[in-house]
Amino acid sequence: MKSYTLQKLAAFTSNPQGGNPAGVWIGEALPEPSDMQRIAAEVGFSETAFVAPITGSKRTVRYYSPEAEVPFCGHATVATGVALGKQAGSGTYQFETTIGTIPVEVSEYKGEIKASLTSVEPKFELASQTLLIKALSALGWNLADLDPNIPPARAFGGNWHLVLAVKSKQRLDDLSYNFVALKKIMLEDDLTTLQLIWRENDGFIHSRNPFPVGGVIEDSATGAAAVALGGYLREAQIITAPKDINILQGEIMGRPSQLHLSIPKTGGIKVSGTAVELVN
Repeated sequence: MKSYTLQKLAAFTSNPQGGNPAGVWIGEALPEPSDMQRIAAEVGFSETAFVAPITGSKRTVRYYSPEAEVPFCGHATVATGVALGKQAGSGTYQFETTIGTIPVEVSEYKGEIKASLTSVEPKFELASQTLLIKALSALGWNLADLDPNIPPARAFGGNWHLVLAVKSKQRLDDLSYNFVALKKIMLEDDLTTLQLIWRENDGFIHSRNPFPVGGVIEDSATGAAAVALGGYLREAQIITAPKDINILQGEIMGRPSQLHLSIPKTGGIKVSGTAVELVN
């Protein structure tokens, strides 16, 4: 029988009580899809990454939520980068995913390992009126709640996310949505999460991410949504690149997470963070 390890880490935090938990399965060859789905369901986190070596720094990586395979997952990628850093040292690892090659830079500073992933080329499109009205209805929001400086959009950085920015932090803090209705809308529109944000200032954003299509009410740290947001802000010329932005997510859930975005003038968006092992 081939050997493997299954680790549980919280990504985008240095505190086991914060961040977003992820499973990280590392072995000699990937299990069958049905087995990966079963393991992800047993782990129970929003995503589990399955990793097997190709050659050298290259790794085949697949991501599963408790309910389905996910094309890409940022927090599980950061968790995997930290796990590989502990196992094989610092460097740049190439993750061969279903959406393309994702380089992950792993470094250590004062005993803490940080992983930085660079997304595929981001893209965006303004949200249709139909999608917007349906999503607002499921959220219990209305048009007057939205920040006119960041128009509603579908943004891509590996997965599609609906970006909705609100005028006030209170509106974001009071999030309560119709799980069944929102899941149906997201499945119909190929959305992975909703990237719900309040921009405190040009360099600091508060975020919440409903994830009903993964069987999860809310994600406490969503790297894929973060890079999609960064790409949207750049491509729509809402910010001027290069630009660094810090995102605080998971605060209301009691699992605060720190995501650092580095948005270059062109190309993929970089998101960085640490991860810490969870004790069973």
